[in-house]
Amino acid sequence: MSNRTPFDGFPSVVVAVVGAVIIGGGAVLGGGLLSVALSPDAALDQTPVAMETPQTTTPAPPAPSTSADGSGGADVEPEAPTPRRDVPEIVLEDDDAVEADEYMVAAAHPAAAQAGAIMIEQGGSAIDAAIAAQMVLNLVEPQSSGIGGGGFMLHWNKPKRRLDSYDGRETAPMEIPDTAFLKPDGDAMAFFDAVAGGRSVGVPGLLRMLEMAHRQHGSLPWATLFQPAIDLAESGFPVSPRLHGLLANARGLADSPTARAYFYQADGSPHPVGAILTNPEFAATLKEVAEKGADAFYTGPIAEDIVAAVQGAFRNPGWMQLEDMSAYRALRRPNLCQDYREHFVCGMAPPSSGGSTVLQALAMLNTVELEDFEPYSPEAIQAVAEASALAFADRNAFLADSDFVKVPLRGLLDPAYVRSRAQSMDLGAGEKQPKDPGQPDGAASRAMDMSLELPSTTHLSIVDRDGNAVSLTSSIETGFGSRLMVRGFLLNNQLTDFSWRAERDGKPVANRIEPGKRPRSSMAPTLVFDEDRDLMMVTGSPGGSRIIGYTLQSIINVIDWDMNPQEAVNAPHYLHRNTGRLELEEGPAALALAGALEARGYALTVSPMTSGLHMIVIDDDDLEGGADPRREGAAIGEEQAADDLMKAFDFIQAGN
Repeated sequence: MSNRTPFDGFPSVVVAVVGAVIIGGGAVLGGGLLSVALSPDAALDQTPVAMETPQTTTPAPPAPSTSADGSGGADVEPEAPTPRRDVPEIVLEDDDAVEADEYMVAAAHPAAAQAGAIMIEQGGSAIDAAIAAQMVLNLVEPQSSGIGGGGFMLHWNKPKRRLDSYDGRETAPMEIPDTAFLKPDGDAMAFFDAVAGGRSVGVPGLLRMLEMAHRQHGSLPWATLFQPAIDLAESGFPVSPRLHGLLANARGLADSPTARAYFYQADGSPHPVGAILTNPEFAATLKEVAEKGADAFYTGPIAEDIVAAVQGAFRNPGWMQLEDMSAYRALRRPNLCQDYREHFVCGMAPPSSGGSTVLQALAMLNTVELEDFEPYSPEAIQAVAEASALAFADRNAFLADSDFVKVPLRGLLDPAYVRSRAQSMDLGAGEKQPKDPGQPDGAASRAMDMSLELPSTTHLSIVDRDGNAVSLTSSIETGFGSRLMVRGFLLNNQLTDFSWRAERDGKPVANRIEPGKRPRSSMAPTLVFDEDRDLMMVTGSPGGSRIIGYTLQSIINVIDWDMNPQEAVNAPHYLHRNTGRLELEEGPAALALAGALEARGYALTVSPMTSGLHMIVIDDDDLEGGADPRREGAAIGEEQAADDLMKAFDFIQAGN
């Protein structure tokens, strides 16, 4: 076992202040040690994360609500689980992970995974594979992600031992009011009334982010990466059972003329399973971007059509202007890393709350020997639930776009603060109450934000032949986004991820709507390094604010309970978002555990949980991949690679 601390190689001033490691973009894990604590253009004494004067007022605890405005409402699960593979019972099946020696691509659709593998077979890098896979996902999994949305990505360059964190999150138009989702009487709109149409659409960021990363880490020509999706859009692909089922239940999608013309038949029913769906408009769009770069999307006719669709929407016209499109910039964010056991976990910094919330929960769980418990014992679930609830309390009070709000990341992840929070974990049997946020150093008094973030997103994990890795989570927010379809792709509704009210009880909400701001996200692309600081895990998931719990559990399953990645993604879910209720995934495990957890004081919610975990674990240079059975994805290594993408659809139709 290594005797290194997670902070070896850092300037002592940074370690003393940060405790957990918050480092500038392009940090290098060199010689097994993490060095270069600041981005190349930052002076040594700069603070990567802004801080505020500590306040003594603690925000009020949240009500048990998941509505967009915090006033109440039921949780929503618009992407139902795919019923083709059984989620295992409380006793895990001996599910084998996919094994490979050279590379691995794990994505939410086998055609996307195959597209990524084809790029690597042609000499491409992890980022090349990610771009090709993402473009195919836009086509075959249109409800979840695409160029009309945004995402976050971590990239690991093994030869240079360099970590980069990329932010392609959408931005609010410059003319948006902070009352965008309030009715004239001041009440909040019903969630789905606000989703459909133009006002929910943020300026898309995915293409700018991917182009930035490709310029730094790509090997193949940019245009090559779009060809698999172009070919598939022109020749057509069979509608899968999952896509058919989602279309049959997509609220308001058929009200959008352009979406209705593409997704539905003349009688209004969705295209049947196996029907061949072509998308020549999307192919034409991708050809423009392939030839001219992302500028073809953010300026010129494509941008004009996006703005026209938003302003002239069939419902809720929006405020986006051409200037909003042309002004969009993807960003490299400070890397956010912290130790867990002997490992080193790196997640995404704000405006995503995913990285810091996962890291804070893990830091609290460092005080508990989880390996002493069985994976689904009430004791283990209670420890994870308590750490999660406390981390969510802080998330809801303090996390937002750090370019607009001073986010106290250093305080939230400071070892002394985390220890004090861990002491608040209620491991007894009394009735459980929602947690109050703490008072981390640098935190201002904020009102709680319980904005509803729906689980329609995608995640892919990639390791290439050189050991470079990508963890990419991308989204158009809820299933089928804003319902607006332009040039063959759907536009996002990410602006509904903002708090719909700017303040509560006289206190500002950190995640309030502001022009040019990026809404808070829960996306949590994650890389995990071993005790020698070599990459050992790539993970992440879709799932709205449940992403945090899914990703947290995937890490624990591998590190504490030695599961392989397929076992880890198959495992029944449990999570706590500090809503006053412990959530269990519907199934035999929930039935077996409910009584014991209620006896420990928990109110329970049992429901389907459509995670989409896609994981890769590296062990002595051997690669193991796992794909979530709740969706229709696949993990593919060199032995599963095929030149013909249509073979991937045989995989789905056969129910594998």
